[in-house]
Amino acid sequence: MPRPTAALKKIIIERANNLCEYCKSPADYSPQPFSIEHIYPASAGGQFILDNLAYACQGCNNHKYTKTHGIDPLSGAEVPLFHPRQDIWLTHFGWGEGGLTIIGLTGIGRATVYELHLNRQNLVNLRTLLLLADLHPPDP
Repeated sequence: MPRPTAALKKIIIERANNLCEYCKSPADYSPQPFSIEHIYPASAGGQFILDNLAYACQGCNNHKYTKTHGIDPLSGAEVPLFHPRQDIWLTHFGWGEGGLTIIGLTGIGRATVYELHLNRQNLVNLRTLLLLADLHPPDP
């Protein structure tokens, strides 16, 4: 699988505003490096093109793995997961509990929150600290 060039990586990071495109965690405060991930997995034929690449923290990347769909916990329906190139984050997600948790507003949002564990304890802890430093929530 090809690796992104420095120029391509710079474009992807800038497009993501240096945030995970799923949980909106800032790369500058992550203890682990972020990844350039395939939105539609390479193992399922996803291409190595800009429109299929996203900037993701290790937690979101690991939980997503090769998933493209999940179950909406409210309706029980299988729905596509959030697609950073096709979907608008604020359409599918909102901030709850004073900005500490991500709430799924749609089936796509709810399934993505569940499947990618967007409210894992280490993220809530990071959001708490960033909120105290007036660095959270990030601008949309």
